[in-house]
Amino acid sequence: MLDTFHSIAFTHRNLPVDDIGQLHISEEWQKERLEKLRLNLDLKELMFLSTCNRVEFLFCTLKSVDYQFIISFFESLYPEMDRTDIAKFAHASEMHAGLNAVEHVLRVASSIDSMIIGEREIITQVRNGYQSSLAKGLTGDFIRVLMRHTIETAKKVYTQTDIARKPVSVVSLAYHKLKELNISLDARFLIIGAGVTNTNMSRFLKKHGFKNFAVFNRTFSKAEKLASDLNGTPFSLKELENYRKGFDVIITCTGTDNHLISPETYSKLLIEETDKKVVIDIAIPQDLDPQIKENHKVNHISVNLLQKISNENLKVRGKEVEHVEGILMESLLDFKQIQRLRAIEIAMRDVPQKVKDIKSTALNTVFKNDLDSLDSNSKEVLAKVIDYMEKKYMSMPMIMAKEILLKH
Repeated sequence: MLDTFHSIAFTHRNLPVDDIGQLHISEEWQKERLEKLRLNLDLKELMFLSTCNRVEFLFCTLKSVDYQFIISFFESLYPEMDRTDIAKFAHASEMHAGLNAVEHVLRVASSIDSMIIGEREIITQVRNGYQSSLAKGLTGDFIRVLMRHTIETAKKVYTQTDIARKPVSVVSLAYHKLKELNISLDARFLIIGAGVTNTNMSRFLKKHGFKNFAVFNRTFSKAEKLASDLNGTPFSLKELENYRKGFDVIITCTGTDNHLISPETYSKLLIEETDKKVVIDIAIPQDLDPQIKENHKVNHISVNLLQKISNENLKVRGKEVEHVEGILMESLLDFKQIQRLRAIEIAMRDVPQKVKDIKSTALNTVFKNDLDSLDSNSKEVLAKVIDYMEKKYMSMPMIMAKEILLKH
């Protein structure tokens, strides 16, 4: 079965993220499209994995997986795509087969193939991708065994190495800086900007128990949506200057070309409070006017500071890659052995029924008359002997086959 296993990957390494976005399939269409693909290309098993910067297909097939196969793959799965786009994706595809495909899956789940090395989220995404494909009836025995081994390996990587111990994402780093400052859970947060970064940061804060949010955004509907998620209050960005409820922490990330928070605006927001405030400024260029830091007590956490910490942490994670590679190599060898044992199990799974059939024929046909002549005690002893031998005949061939395999 290992020889029939393949993976086709589209990642940040060979495609812009926007192009990868064209390959995502909404949940409502996945079952219909993936099942059609499986039938059209005679795929024995199929798994679909989709993240923000990665789309992958894992499958088993007896067919030759070449350029023409990829073309047929896309024509079946993405009927709305024109031939130019199909050719573009076919040329950009990263293909693996057999043991190389298994190694690729292990590297993906262990995050050393990720855009950001050490991000644990990928293990959940891999598990969810498998569970979703399983629920749709697309996967089989090989992918089941592979996913179980993959998840076990990834867990070992994250527990036995420091690959994920040092945070590198802006959101994680910003939260860690807040944690160091012992910010109270009832602190007043002003969230300025409702884009992806601030949305992730805000939800992260809510998850950890913070609950007092005012959300400002140029497009009010986006402020409403994020505020609703946070049980906070939405405001239009133009209302910022007139906000008079005070704050403890500002988290700002907008696309404004100049300093959004002027000294005048900041002074108004303070409502004459004199305690030290926290400003997490993730915008480029910065939303906070530098003059504010000179005139007020501010713990200023800038994107430049966070990026510096991120780069240092990435160096630490990079040093752990060699350790991870060792775990993956050992895991790959283990999977080869697992597959050899599994092949024997599959080949011999009919043995129990064959033994039962032989037993039935012996008792009901070949030796029926002889058995009828026995007394009840003799029949009982003979039945025990036959049951004992039946169990041994079922288990012994498997035990012997495994011992031979382990010796070689």
